[in-house]
Order: sequence, then C-alpha cells, then structure tokens
Amino acid sequence: MSKTDAELLMERETRVRHGPVDLDVFGYTLQPGRSHIEADRFLLRTADGLSFHYRKGEGITISRRPGADCSEEQLWLNGSVYSAVACINGFVPIHASAVTHAGHVFAFTGPSGAGKSTLIAALGQRRLPMFCDDTLVLDLSDPDRIICLPGHKRLKLTADALELTGIEAGEKVGQDIDKYYASAVAGDVASPMPLAELLFLEQGASASIESLSGSERFMRTQDDHYTAHLFAGARQLDRAAQFAHRVRLARQIAMSRLVRPWDRERFHEGVELAARHVLAEKRL
Repeated sequence: MSKTDAELLMERETRVRHGPVDLDVFGYTLQPGRSHIEADRFLLRTADGLSFHYRKGEGITISRRPGADCSEEQLWLNGSVYSAVACINGFVPIHASAVTHAGHVFAFTGPSGAGKSTLIAALGQRRLPMFCDDTLVLDLSDPDRIICLPGHKRLKLTADALELTGIEAGEKVGQDIDKYYASAVAGDVASPMPLAELLFLEQGASASIESLSGSERFMRTQDDHYTAHLFAGARQLDRAAQFAHRVRLARQIAMSRLVRPWDRERFHEGVELAARHVLAEKRL
C-alpha cells in the first residue's frame, strides 16, 4: 500500500543526522534540560549531554557531548522531538497509547504512571495489535474525520509491568531510566487509520466504562502534557482559534472514561473490560 502525503511528510521531516547543534539559534543560550519551539524550529538540550535541533525542510540534527548517554537518543526522538516535528508541520500530538481493531484506532490516555503502556501490552495478549505507545499524532486535514498517523512501535515497560503482563524484556530505555523496551505480542499496524475513540484512564473501586458527552468532552481537550505545550508554541493560535480547535476535537472524537482498580490482583478486570469494549462490533 502506498504511503499517504502525511506519512511521507513526517518520514521526510524526521530524517536524522549527527552534527553540531547551535544552542544560540534563538538568540540566547539554551540551558540543559530545556527546550524551545518557535515558527519552523525546535531546539532541545537534555541534562545529560544530548542536543536536538529541527528546522522544517532540513530534518533533525543530533549533537552528543562526550560522555552523553546515547541510549536515550531514541527516547527523545520518539517523544518530544517527534511531537515537535508533528506540531510544526500542522499535526496534533496527544499523550496516548493505542491499539487497533477493524480498521480503527482505540487510544488510551492519562497522566504518566496511569498504565497506558501496560494496558496496551496486555491488550496485545488479547490479539489487539499496537498502533503506538505514549504519543499519538492526529491528522486534522480532513474536516469530516480525524486520522491517526502510525508512530513508533516499541513498548516501554517497567519491571513490574513486564511481570504483570508476562512479556519479555528487551534492552533498557536508558541508563538511568527504569523501563525496558518490549515488542507487542499481537504485532503492530503501520498504516493511517481513523480514530474510533479516546478513553481516559482513571482509578476506581471497580472496572467500568462511561461515555462522555457535552461540556465534559470539551473540558477533556484541555491538557497540561508537554505535547499540548509544544502544540501551543508551534501554532500560536489566538483565543478564538484555540476555542474552535478544542470544539472540533470535542465534537469529532468519541470519548469515554475507563475506570479500573489499580491493585495487581484485579489488573485483569480492567484489561478484560477494555478488550470487550474495543472488540464490540456495535462500536464500529
């Protein structure tokens, strides 16, 4: 199957080379642990010696200070840098992990530590292929529907999550990061697909799923994750445009609340409920 224009654009814009990075490109020296996005540029400087510079049409340049933890390059490329490239090129990244079923994407979102990746790993054992982990990029170019662009295909799981799901650990994500890469048991999907639903992960006494509607869907479009800040910095929308953007997301994205007990002994309850929900034919 031939790739879409959006896929080809992201593939072209995320090409990588190693070389010098100008830390004064915005007129001041970017300090370690900070990033800046503006117009057609993005600059990121990590605390452990890596620097990333992206400019539209030129791809990504990575600079390594001697002694830098190079194992974290992919982590930054697949997270903040990938999201920034998406924003600058007109796409919308959201903090979510997703599976696919019947040609649609079902995404799960929540704060860091909510168990997005663990749930995706467990759903893979229910034969639901992974679509992305941690960052989901939305293409809003079609006014009638929202399309998800395929992202990176490696899960990042803690030791507890690996034990809970029974999935084999790969290499560590980084020297000082207590997560391991892992492959999706049911494989993955690398083609754009429409977004069927966005489910918000919450903690509760028992497993349940509740559809969201009206003003609550609009309120849920307000996010404090770094992807939202990157989008705001790249797009510089005025108040009216921000409102219109959020209204569209609330109107076109089906949203639900997925409540699950967080104790290990009842982990399967949330997984089974999520699997039944995604697999239900009436949803599509």
